[in-house]
Amino acid sequence: MSIRRLPEHLVNRIAAGEVVERPASALKEIVENALDAGATRVAIRLSNGGLDRIEVSDDGCGMDSGDMALALERHATSKLPDDAIENVATLGFRGEALPSIASVARLSIDSRPRGTDGWNRTVDNGQLVAEGPTALPPGTRVVVEQLFGKVPARRKFLRSPKAEYAACLDIVRRLAMAHPTVAFSVEHDGRRVLGVQADEAREERVAALTDRALAENHVIVSLEREGIRLSGVASIPTYNRGVGDHQYLFVNGRPVKDRLLIGALRGAYADMLARDRHPVVALFLDVPPLDVDVNVHPAKTEVRFRDPALIRGMIVSGLRRALDAEGFRAVQHADPAALSAWKPEPLSPTPIGAMPIFEAPMSSPASYNQFAPSSFADHRPSFITPPPQARAEPAAAPAPEGASFPLGVARGQVARTYIVAEAEDGLVIVDQHAAHERLTLERMRRAMDGKGVASQALLLPEVVELDEPACDRLEARIAELKEFGLDLERFGPSAMLVRSVPAMLGQSDVQGLVTDLADDLAAYDSALSLKERLDLVAATMACHGSVRAGRVLSVAEMNALLREMEVTPRSGQCNHGRPTWVKLGHGDIEKLFGRK
Repeated sequence: MSIRRLPEHLVNRIAAGEVVERPASALKEIVENALDAGATRVAIRLSNGGLDRIEVSDDGCGMDSGDMALALERHATSKLPDDAIENVATLGFRGEALPSIASVARLSIDSRPRGTDGWNRTVDNGQLVAEGPTALPPGTRVVVEQLFGKVPARRKFLRSPKAEYAACLDIVRRLAMAHPTVAFSVEHDGRRVLGVQADEAREERVAALTDRALAENHVIVSLEREGIRLSGVASIPTYNRGVGDHQYLFVNGRPVKDRLLIGALRGAYADMLARDRHPVVALFLDVPPLDVDVNVHPAKTEVRFRDPALIRGMIVSGLRRALDAEGFRAVQHADPAALSAWKPEPLSPTPIGAMPIFEAPMSSPASYNQFAPSSFADHRPSFITPPPQARAEPAAAPAPEGASFPLGVARGQVARTYIVAEAEDGLVIVDQHAAHERLTLERMRRAMDGKGVASQALLLPEVVELDEPACDRLEARIAELKEFGLDLERFGPSAMLVRSVPAMLGQSDVQGLVTDLADDLAAYDSALSLKERLDLVAATMACHGSVRAGRVLSVAEMNALLREMEVTPRSGQCNHGRPTWVKLGHGDIEKLFGRK
């Protein structure tokens, strides 16, 4: 078969396959054109998920009839004033989007520069069908109808209207985050589904487009290094999601999807989140144009950095610094579902004065009903009611005022698991095991950065039996484990000999510690870097060396734990991402008692 030159209409359809995959792709190109035109307001209307109609109106600079005709030709653009494509500073630059869309749909453009008349140009699947003057405010209106309507082979590969609508909404969210000075609105089938005002603070814009609760549970990221600036918003570790769909990266105002971000986030939130939980982040990189290549993907959704290691290091360092600065902060608002579970005590039909409180028959503890339904509502105590699972200890000295400390002062212990403290602005409840687990991990890290973790030799070395692959994994990491004070030796094909353990763990369960380390290495070893592997080992050891739930603490021990939490970075969450403390504000308490 001889080589032939392809006709123009076929070239446009091939280009459309690269640039226009679905309605969201067409919408992205049109909105980017509006932003490049200097728009301060972008209004979007969708019909049937964008399958039937996409309309984008803006108040940008507009086009006259000559520019509009050129805009519908391939490789014609106003965004490259010279041949230096490496200096491109706009979102678009290829000059392919509009002719590609016009080759597979009906495309109508109405535009009017300020001070002149408007003009319309309509192209239906590559054929010019209408052209002439039109009336509209200064700016541009682009309408795309029946995308792939005459290309059934492409149309049948589109997803359902709901899925296409979700993809369109995600595109608009990303572009709106990147441009907080621009107002955006979206209507779908006549219903307004999104609206943000111009000139919002970046953190307010990100919270409005992801989750309103992020406004109260975020940190500000800011770092500059070697001419590259990183800024953005990141959730505190205790505010997380089960899927990573709320993680956004922007490079020079351009939304991109990059695996670099995923790895950097994992490194930054290591030991602060469980591996199946994900933070909410929106990070913005301002990079010199010569240090980033945006011309590596037809849809411009990927970029290539000249120094990717520097970018990853900046993301990890910037997030770590911001999270460390928050110290013991955690999600502070009580869960509404938990608050609604509190119930007022039912009123007794018998007057209190007439109640026979001394006539209850005495029963042995064995007669307690072990299967009675539990509830937050306490029944009136009697001589057959078991004692409450809580204790308060008289202070040897006058108790300090809660206003002096952010986490307050200890007032008691509940169920031998939770410390109850009184702060100036409410009631603080601390999970003693989760809190001490974090404190132990941070102590271990400081020791690793210094002279190493002190070890405590066992009087009698302990043999831990495991399967042979587990022993092989532990044997390969003997040197790393020794840095943490854990001295292991191979003891036959299916056992490890433990000679010493980290001194800070105290009387730990050696068998459980070694078994858990073997399990963690089996699950994550090959996927982790050395630093992440060391963090994993430290986190596992810290869990075994922490104050366990069920241990009775004195008031002095409880206050010492609270004070150390206040000065320890990341003490607001345990090593698995769960909160170490929650606060019940005065307002929440008043609501429980009907005072507010």
